Amino acid sequence: MELLVLNANYESIAVLDTYESLIWTDRYNSYGDFEMFFAMDESSLKYLKEDNYLWLKDSEHTMIIEDIRIDADTEDGNHLVVTGRSLESILERRIIWGQRVFTGNLQNAIQTMLNECIISPSIADRKISNFRFVASTDPKITSLTIDNQYTGDDLYTVIKGLCEENDIGFKIVLTDDNWFEFSLYAGIDRSYDQTENPYVVFSPNFENIINSNYFSSKASYRNVTLVAGEGEGTARKTTVVGSGSGLNRREVFTDARDISSETEDGVTLSDTEYYAQLRSKGLKTLADHPITTAFEGEVEVTRLFKYGEDFFIGDIVQIANEYGNEGSAYISELIISRSEAGLSVYPTFKTISKKEG
Repeated sequence: MELLVLNANYESIAVLDTYESLIWTDRYNSYGDFEMFFAMDESSLKYLKEDNYLWLKDSEHTMIIEDIRIDADTEDGNHLVVTGRSLESILERRIIWGQRVFTGNLQNAIQTMLNECIISPSIADRKISNFRFVASTDPKITSLTIDNQYTGDDLYTVIKGLCEENDIGFKIVLTDDNWFEFSLYAGIDRSYDQTENPYVVFSPNFENIINSNYFSSKASYRNVTLVAGEGEGTARKTTVVGSGSGLNRREVFTDARDISSETEDGVTLSDTEYYAQLRSKGLKTLADHPITTAFEGEVEVTRLFKYGEDFFIGDIVQIANEYGNEGSAYISELIISRSEAGLSVYPTFKTISKKEG
């Protein structure tokens, strides 16, 4: 497993092969992270420095070294612990500058956010010169829309939230010519719910599931929200999103006072445009309160179905446990672990059921 340290110019300066353990996690719609554990060696500190990078041959993600800790122990010896996050965490370093309203195509909106905050911002100091956006042609991406307003939100939280709401992923890849390349992508359905792609199944019947956890809950489920925007008292603008009656009605309040009909550019939103913004925020609230069913499991990925050949992060696969609980689940993350016990590579599966009508 080839693991390299890159300097600030993305040049390889060391090959890492003396660590005692490594946990490397890639994720579908959030940043990944890593943790490395070494017996203390002062020579390692020459290249294991904050803001250097780690490149792993088995991953398309590059990690940023962020934290270095030295644990001194007279009995067990001194140890070096190095941790950090993947390039997607760079988005946390920027905010939506001022008030911005985004409507229409989702991918175009995210590209505009990146242009204004990173690629070609009006404030030159905000620019990251080797950052670029690559548009997706996948209809699962190009068909998505947005109708949101932001003021000062951090860019990572905005993009992560949009991707989670729409079940899509995002990534920043370090290219061979040293560009930070941002793109949106969608996993492929390989479950029993479709017939276009070969099935990928993890089940006791296939003897390829090591362990699994199944969870189902309606505790936090909500299906109706009262969204309240600008104004005071009886003059406050409100709208209702969702439906339900009797015992099946579960309500939640959405405070949308941050959504203004007057933009910083001097544009006044029409009532139709403003209430569309309120409805969008209400839908996000309901999306945060679903009926939850989840599979999480460790599976065998070297024989029947191989990661990187038969399925990838974000793909939807079929998963079952020994008690008859079965369903489709998406691959939310991939964990690569190496220690004295050997190398293990396994995905984490999660599925969130749709809300009741």
